[in-house]
Amino acid sequence: MRRVLPVALAALMLGMPLTTQTQTTDDASQKNAKQARTALDAMVQALGGQAWLNLKTQMRQGHVAAFFHGKPSGGTTDFWEYHVWPDKDRIEYTKHRDVLQFYVGSEGWEVTYRGKKALPQEQVDDFLRRRNHSIETAVKIWLNDPKTILVYEGQHLAERHLAEQVTLISAQNEAVTILMDVQTHLPLRRTFQWRDPVYMDKNLDAEEYDDYHTVGGLPTPFMITRFKNDDMISQRFMDKVTYNQPLGDDFWSVDASERRIKK
Repeated sequence: MRRVLPVALAALMLGMPLTTQTQTTDDASQKNAKQARTALDAMVQALGGQAWLNLKTQMRQGHVAAFFHGKPSGGTTDFWEYHVWPDKDRIEYTKHRDVLQFYVGSEGWEVTYRGKKALPQEQVDDFLRRRNHSIETAVKIWLNDPKTILVYEGQHLAERHLAEQVTLISAQNEAVTILMDVQTHLPLRRTFQWRDPVYMDKNLDAEEYDDYHTVGGLPTPFMITRFKNDDMISQRFMDKVTYNQPLGDDFWSVDASERRIKK
C-alpha cells in the first residue's frame, strides 16, 4: 500500500492540467515564503523591533579565544569592537588598545606602533564575507529586496534548543540560513556557504549566539562562537555592550589613529 500511494499521487498529478499543477506549486511556494517571513518578523520584534532596525553604532568590549581544530590555541585577548551600519568596523586589541584594525568600505588596515599597513587581502575578504552575510545585512537589505527568495525549512535543533530555520536567497544567488529559538524567537545560529577561489571547494561559515542579556532594551548575545566547516575557530565573550554611542570626528581616520599610537 505504501508503494501504491505515491504512484497514485503521481498519476493524479500527471492527469492534472499544466496550469493547475503550476498554480498548486505557486500556492505552496507563497505559503512557505509567508511562513518564513512571519518567523523573520518575529525575530526582528524579539531583537527590539524598530529600535534594532534603526541602530547605527554598536560597541562590544570583551575577550576572544582562538581555537585550532576545535582546541584552544592560547589564552584570550582583550578587544573593543565598534560597528557603524552599514560598512564601518574598528577593532582594538590588547589591554593597551595599541593594535587597531579598520574595515571601512571594502578596505582593511592595521595600525600598531610601527605604523599603518594594509591587512592581507585574504583576511579582508573573510571579514567582508561575514559582514555581507550577517543577520543585520540579511534583514536590512536582503529582506527588503522583492527578488529575495524566502524558504521556511521547518524546526531543527540549534545549541540544544528547538529552532525554526529560514533561508534567504538573494538576487545574486547568495544564501544565508538563520535558526531562531521557537520560544524567544531570538537568533541562535547563522550560516552561509562560500566557494574557495583557489581550490573551488565549498566552505561553511557559522556563528552561534548565546547568553543573551538586555542592553538598552535590546536582547544582546554575550557569547558568539564562530565555526568554519564545523570546526570551532573562535569564541567572543562580552563584558560590556553599548548602542548608539557617540564617536569622535576622526574615529574612522586610520592616519589619526597612527599618529596617536606613535605618541
